Amino acid sequence: MKQQDTINYKAAARAAIDDPVLQQALANLQQRLGRGAAQGYRELPEGPDLRLKAHDIRMESIENLDILLNALTAKIRRHGGHVHFARDGAAAVNHCLAIARRHNVSLAVKGKSMLTEEIGLNQALSGAGIETVETDLGEYIIQLAGETPSHIVAPAIHKTKEQIGRLFKDKLGIPYTDDPPALTLAARKALRKKFLQADMGISGCNLACAETGHITTVSNEGNIRMVTTLPKVHVAFMGMERVVADLKDHAILFRLLSIGAAAQKMAGYVSYLRGPGKNGQSGGPETFHLIIVDNGRSRILADRDFREMLCCVRCGACLNVCPVYAKIGGHSYGFAYSGPVGAVVNPLLQGINRYADLCLGETLCGACMEACPVNIDIPRMLLLLRSKLARGDKAWNVKVHSRTEQAAFVAWSYLIRNRRLYDLLIKFAYLGQKLMPANNQMIKRLPFAGRGWTQSRDLQPIAARSFITSLRHPGIGKPHD
Repeated sequence: MKQQDTINYKAAARAAIDDPVLQQALANLQQRLGRGAAQGYRELPEGPDLRLKAHDIRMESIENLDILLNALTAKIRRHGGHVHFARDGAAAVNHCLAIARRHNVSLAVKGKSMLTEEIGLNQALSGAGIETVETDLGEYIIQLAGETPSHIVAPAIHKTKEQIGRLFKDKLGIPYTDDPPALTLAARKALRKKFLQADMGISGCNLACAETGHITTVSNEGNIRMVTTLPKVHVAFMGMERVVADLKDHAILFRLLSIGAAAQKMAGYVSYLRGPGKNGQSGGPETFHLIIVDNGRSRILADRDFREMLCCVRCGACLNVCPVYAKIGGHSYGFAYSGPVGAVVNPLLQGINRYADLCLGETLCGACMEACPVNIDIPRMLLLLRSKLARGDKAWNVKVHSRTEQAAFVAWSYLIRNRRLYDLLIKFAYLGQKLMPANNQMIKRLPFAGRGWTQSRDLQPIAARSFITSLRHPGIGKPHD
């Protein structure tokens, strides 16, 4: 399974903050999609509270996941499709490789899928000698650039048209241009050949419906429809949590997903798929395979504190309002998922200690919950992750993140419960602050671990006489009425 390193989280974040092109792109994204989604929720005929109903729908599905998956599997098989269950990313990749070998696949075209990013499918197929081409325009751009997505629904948001023009000149052999329609046409021509030559089409799954036994894919370019109908073999990857009970629930969630992802009432291309093409039909694959992936989701499901995170439909709405993501971009998160969703999901899937920087780096402002189409309480789970890092947790194999920090807070807790010691500390701090660099009677810089507090602000100095002292000694300093 694919694993990236988060050891350079802070360095990557600093580099992103210093990148003016990225900063402008992220600001435009939040201005357009973040505000657009909020307006879309307000304009819903049922009102913004439809998000609360969607949350209930998702939680009910999660609570009955075994039943829904059994129903979905039975109906897909009834329609001639094949269903495979993968315990982890390696098993999912092996299922796909076995299918590819069985059908002598040498070229595969892919629709956009964050799950395949999570399990490192492209690298595995390439290692097996199978050419794999991303067909979403953004994904195609970053594949040519040898990079990873920087946003769940806008993977190439960090690229300028000039950069893309130079990339296409080098990789596609076309004359340089920075005209977006011309660049899009060049990509379309290159991809059309791949669509017609491909032996296998690979897609993700936005949602599946147990009642009808179908999976649903969505895009604004139509590329996923080409991926799932032109090649003779279609392999779809689905996270085990992406299923709902019936079409009524399915319709509500898809409306909200479209608003959250792209501030649209409905995406341009929505496809319902449940098996191979029938005899006599002009389109559709000869073989359909659905690979349902666990890869750590069962562990999340078993924990009532984090189960709610399985409600996520990966729309990216939380990224479009998050003040942290708006500054550091997606690559700083070090794994498939970025933004607030990544700050919870990445630690749970890959290791809480390994991805500690992500949950510690969020602001807990709550904007993500307000933007989420299914109203997931991400701040609550971020606090839970921080609690596990502070205290350790055997169930999740979490070690205390910083013994020094833990000792400091224990000492602080003791101090603030002991009035005499606290007053003594304040007195020493008052005297010590006179040694600190000052600016207009404000403390300009703190020493040691306190330096972070004064990197972008000056601090008000400690007063010579505290408020509580004034109350105790009114003759020394009488408080105002």
